[in-house]
Amino acid sequence: MNGHGGYAVFFFPQALEALGEAIKPYLTNQPEGPHIFCKEIDTGGAFTEMTLVGKDAEGHDVQVELMVPGSMIRMIVSAQSEALFGFGPRVTPPPGAATPPTA
Repeated sequence: MNGHGGYAVFFFPQALEALGEAIKPYLTNQPEGPHIFCKEIDTGGAFTEMTLVGKDAEGHDVQVELMVPGSMIRMIVSAQSEALFGFGPRVTPPPGAATPPTA
């Protein structure tokens, strides 16, 4: 499941409760609901392995691998960009219209 901008991983409410405080630093709270945004994901076993990219306390890039039982995951959504991720309507600009630059 690699090769995209990333993945938004949503959990069952009972899973978030069971994982408790340990999962909270990795969750992104958005209007769509709490989820983990990860760079890569591997669903090929009993545990789902997620690769997260972030910064440490000194500002250095750090990569973290987080594994949770696959039965805890409610949904995985492929996202091209974390900033553009969401469930809102997708509007196609008319031909010839200027499109905003993407990062």
